[in-house]
Amino acid sequence: MLDSIFIGTSGLQAFSAGLKSISNNLANLNTPGFKSSSTLFSNLYYSSSGNGSGQLTADAQKFGGGVALNHTLLNFRAGELRQTGNPLDLTINGEGFFITRKDGNGESHYSRAGQFEFNKDGVLVARGTDQQVIGLGASGEEPISLNGLRISAPKATSAVVMTGNLSSSVADFNITSFKVIDSIGGEHALKMNFTPKAGSPGTWVVKVLDGTREVTSGEIRFAAGYVMPGFDRIDLSYAPTGVATSNIKLDFSSKVSSFDMGSTSSLTVGSTDGYTMGSLSKVSFDADGTMALVYSNGQTAKGSKLALAAFDANAMLSPQGGSEFTYSALGGLHVGAANQGLFGSIGANQIEGSNVDLATEFSDLIVAQRGYQAASRIVSTANDLIQDLLDMKGHR
Repeated sequence: MLDSIFIGTSGLQAFSAGLKSISNNLANLNTPGFKSSSTLFSNLYYSSSGNGSGQLTADAQKFGGGVALNHTLLNFRAGELRQTGNPLDLTINGEGFFITRKDGNGESHYSRAGQFEFNKDGVLVARGTDQQVIGLGASGEEPISLNGLRISAPKATSAVVMTGNLSSSVADFNITSFKVIDSIGGEHALKMNFTPKAGSPGTWVVKVLDGTREVTSGEIRFAAGYVMPGFDRIDLSYAPTGVATSNIKLDFSSKVSSFDMGSTSSLTVGSTDGYTMGSLSKVSFDADGTMALVYSNGQTAKGSKLALAAFDANAMLSPQGGSEFTYSALGGLHVGAANQGLFGSIGANQIEGSNVDLATEFSDLIVAQRGYQAASRIVSTANDLIQDLLDMKGHR
């Protein structure tokens, strides 16, 4: 009967451990990237009883020693996606884990909870921690950083493309303002003046002015209303005070005509290149895990790619808290980029929620409760039997 107490106690301990696992799952119902666990039990050793002589006989009986917690099994099924609107909240649509390391050189941690932010040094980290997110750069695996990417350098204007019709019957036409960028990113508003050249039908003298100062002049020519090759551009060397010279081409070659439209001309600046210096205004990641940067001057750039990890045996992942895992096996680790091989694509503005199934957990909770009650009843009954035996001895 003492054996029965020990067997019942093992049941109490096992179901208590199962209850702890269920409690942890339910407590993390809303934890991003959390993976639920279930407990696996195994029966204990079996002992044999003979005929009282100390020797086992053919009809010896075997009795189990109870139950023990074998191990907990993690469920790596993906959780539901939740929209957040934060471009640094990322999910993996398929296989793979994000990789983080402390200071970029510590032990690797792996997670599906893609909640990231840039720290004061411009390094991408797991939100609220100092775990740096690892990417794939020119030198291999390295932390993802904004170093050298915070500013978009200016580019001087090199071409101004004209479009529209310059009426052949007007005596004078002006474009009162068009913008060019100098070599250090400064903006300047210039003017263009068009006048017919006396004695040369179809020929126009073009002057470019900076305020009242003439910067350059040249000629364009039309035949039958269309600009003539060789007379369809004017080269401008522009050098504001204290700034290096920029060479700019005024291009009339493709979309400019000169038909008689009376006093109305539609000639205008179609497009210009060049841009001022820009500051970083937005950072996001595309489906391939590549960092995409947008600047205030309208320019874009690409940065590092996120590194993803996949494993031959997910069972070798050990939970460390913070929805992170470490990998204890010597092999079976694969590192690569999203949308390549076995790795899934990256989704932005969303997080992967917990994969806890509330219905399953409550069902398991009921089973654990009933099991605990049954085990406690075994202990109570065995105790009553022993007490009855002692009572019999006492009344003898």
